[in-house]
Amino acid sequence: MNRIKTDICIIGGGSGGLSIAAGAVQMGAKVVLLEGHKMGGDCLNYGCVPSKALIASAKQAYAMSHGAKLGISEVEAQVDYAAAKDHVHDVIATIAPVDSVERFEGLGVHVISEFGTFISKTEVQAGDNIIEARRFVVATGSGPFVPPIPGLDTVKHYTNEDIFDLREKPKHLLIIGGGPIGMEMAQAHRRLGCEVTVIEGLKAFGKDDPEMAAIVLENLKAEGINIVEEAQAEKISGKGEAITVHTPKGDFTGSHLLMAVGRKVNTDKLDLDAGGIAHDRSGLKVGPDLRSVTNKKVYAAGDVAGGLQFTHVAGYHAGVLIRSMLFGLPSKQRTDHIPWATYTDPELAQVGLTEAQAKKKYGGTLEVVRFEFHHNDRLIAERKTKGLIKVMVVKGRPVGASIAGHMAGELIGMWAMAIANKMKMSAIANTVLPYPTVSEVNKRAAGAYFSPRLFENPTVKRVVGFVQRWLP
Repeated sequence: MNRIKTDICIIGGGSGGLSIAAGAVQMGAKVVLLEGHKMGGDCLNYGCVPSKALIASAKQAYAMSHGAKLGISEVEAQVDYAAAKDHVHDVIATIAPVDSVERFEGLGVHVISEFGTFISKTEVQAGDNIIEARRFVVATGSGPFVPPIPGLDTVKHYTNEDIFDLREKPKHLLIIGGGPIGMEMAQAHRRLGCEVTVIEGLKAFGKDDPEMAAIVLENLKAEGINIVEEAQAEKISGKGEAITVHTPKGDFTGSHLLMAVGRKVNTDKLDLDAGGIAHDRSGLKVGPDLRSVTNKKVYAAGDVAGGLQFTHVAGYHAGVLIRSMLFGLPSKQRTDHIPWATYTDPELAQVGLTEAQAKKKYGGTLEVVRFEFHHNDRLIAERKTKGLIKVMVVKGRPVGASIAGHMAGELIGMWAMAIANKMKMSAIANTVLPYPTVSEVNKRAAGAYFSPRLFENPTVKRVVGFVQRWLP
């Protein structure tokens, strides 16, 4: 066995692990990084990157057949599904060097291409190496959860880990799961020429504001996607390209099946018990500082920290841990400023509290301001007027924002910044934006907060009347 001593040992080469490795080694720490599979993790190889690339192909196909309202002759797009997948893999290959072993070794990180397993509270084994570190970071991410539905093991089914390798266009794609992954893939495949049925046991977009979800679902259904809610998959049968999902609301048959019901954290190979690390199904048990509650040498970043499962959260965790591990400064995570987005068309985005959550927490002190997209001049010009923004405000400060509409994933950033920095609504209202831009949606929402205070205020009117009467 080759024994290695280091300052920081990171298990997992995804977003969180790579961010910590790059930051720590460039600031003078000795870093060992363990990755037994693909550098870049789920996001680069199976998640965010390939899904957005496929969505881009689908968006182009859709635009070709929906140009009449802009004065463009409509044509039926000739979709080459395999070529679209070539585009997906080219995008991955273009980004991959940034996350590669070569780049990180060039930065000074000792990269070992093996899975890591705890063999004691102070040691991890990776292949023929035993690593002893002052600090360990578990950043192994998550993978698709496949529930034990009777009959599922008898049919070919896909997850996000292999759907992007499929090169023959499905005739009819069945998707079990109406969350972000399921709905993004549903619309992408529909626009690429597939029949699509989504089967959801509860409500589609169940974690988002229902009013916002309804705006997106209306559009998806109008495009021809069959969305069946409150239909738990009870059994699966069939063979070849005749797969049937049996539910209380009927049986649904298609040629291909995609499982998109959720995620499970990747901890199976770690032997956390040997490391004295408390854990449960959602991940490691950590405090607000992301430090293990039972082994103070161990930290968690990203999905295995047991909270929100997003790539940008893993990157945020990296900053929290670098502050505490490298500088010894108190550093804790917060979640109230974390945004998320679903990249359907229209998009769906959220930061902070939803309207229901804010009402429950703040009661009568809550104000909800609204602005509909059809009042924005740029969106009128582009014929993308279906959408709504709601901002939850308490004592002049936003505590949440929900957006459904064109570029919602971009628009949510301004509200994430405002909440992260405890800014007031006046900071948004005072911002001068170029005209005409979609981002004026945010400014107009802030304006909707101040309008009744200015235009429906008797005191303001008396002051203005006095000034007009007496000042020269």
